This record gives sequence, C-alpha cells and structure tokens, in this order.
Amino acid sequence: MSGQASAFETLLARDRLWVTLGLGTAVLLCWVWLVSAALDMQGDMRGLAAWMMSTHWDLRYFLLIFGMWAVMMTGMMLPSAAPALLLYGHIVRSDAQVQAPVPRVYAFAAGYLLAWCGFSMLATALQWALAETMLLTPMMRVHSVALGGALLVIAGIYQWTWLKRACLSQCRSPAAFIATNWRPGIAGALRLGFRHGLYCLGCCWALMLLLFVGGVMNLTWIAAITLGVLLEKLAPFGVQTGRISGVLLIVAGFTLAWTSF
Repeated sequence: MSGQASAFETLLARDRLWVTLGLGTAVLLCWVWLVSAALDMQGDMRGLAAWMMSTHWDLRYFLLIFGMWAVMMTGMMLPSAAPALLLYGHIVRSDAQVQAPVPRVYAFAAGYLLAWCGFSMLATALQWALAETMLLTPMMRVHSVALGGALLVIAGIYQWTWLKRACLSQCRSPAAFIATNWRPGIAGALRLGFRHGLYCLGCCWALMLLLFVGGVMNLTWIAAITLGVLLEKLAPFGVQTGRISGVLLIVAGFTLAWTSF
C-alpha cells in the first residue's frame, strides 16, 4: 500500500511539473516576443516591429495584427488564470478515473485562450477601423485626445458596473466556478476553459482597450494593465483596487479630454 501511494504521489508531481512547465513556457515565450517587438518599435524598427508600420491593410496584414493581439492576450491573461488552471489540474489528478490529466488541463487552457482569441479578432477589426479613419498613429495609439479620454472614462465607469462585479467574482473564485460549471472529458475541459475565458473577458475587456490610449505595443502600458489585472483577480484587496482604479481612470479621462478643448 505504501508503495502504491508513493507511486501515485510521484505521478502527481510529474503531472504538476508538465502543466507548470507548459503554461510557464507559453507565457515566457509571449513576453519575450512582446518585449523584443516593443523595444524594436521604440528603436530603429528593423526587426520584429518592421512589418507593423504598414499602412496597407490586406488579409495578410490583418492576420499578422491578429497574431500580435493573440500573443499579447496570452502573455497578459494566462498568468491571471493560473489559480483556476492549477486547481482544475489538482482536481482531475485526484480523480482515479482520469487516465490523462495533463491533456485535460491543456484543453482547459486552450478553451480559455480561445475566448481571448475572439477578443483579439475584434480588437484587430477595431484597429483596422481606427487606422482607416485616420484616428490611429503609426505607433498604434489613438490620434484624438478626446477619443483617448473617452476610452479612459468608459474603462473607469465599467470598473463600477454590476457586470464587472459579476465577472470578477467568477475569476476570483475558481473553486466555485469549477464546481458549478464542471463538465467531464477533454471536450468538457475545453468548454469549461472557454466559459472561464468569457468571464475574464467580461471582466477585463475595457482595460484592454486602454492599449489604444497608451499605444498597442507600449511596453509600459502592457505591463501596467497586466499588473492591474493580476491585482484585481488574485490580491485579497483586488475588488477595492479595481474600484479605485476606476475612479482614477475617470479623472484621467476627463482631464485628458479637457485638454482637447
């Protein structure tokens, strides 16, 4: 009996290692690309950011911009989903009937990222529309000060809405979310992850639009929004942090808009 328990514990440790390595590697690769591309965009733009300066939108450029957004959302949002992913992994590893827990966790992560790929598609379409109407600078920042102020105000107000609170509560309570929405099998894990991604999208979409205010590839803004999302979802005072940030965003938005008159 002791030998069986030891073998089971070894298997659990190995599965945890594969999950942690897989998710950690994905986040690391995304951030390596983001940092490299952002620094190149602030420099001579002869490397990873060279293709971003095109003013001609065709299918190829649309897909490249979509890929940029998808990588950015993966790097920014996957760390905040870590508690749900690790908890889900612990649950499926503890189930003796589950023969392959690691693929289930990866399916959960894939479903989560699928929801954010949907957002990335919409963000790409919005960027295209802003570029076509001359409202976006070559540095991927809104040209209109009034529009930038409006985006800040919208994001700030949304921080206080009931929808924000409802979605954030799901993100901050992964145990309750998994228990309520549990589905068996790989397909169930994919649907569960997608549903969790939708809640996170409902929580953070307005904050992500602020990238158009500071610059889509502005590393400071990317890091600041990522940190804000992590605090909201993981810190004990996350709910209060979100509301305070909402007030600050509203003030900043009105201040910025005021300077345009």
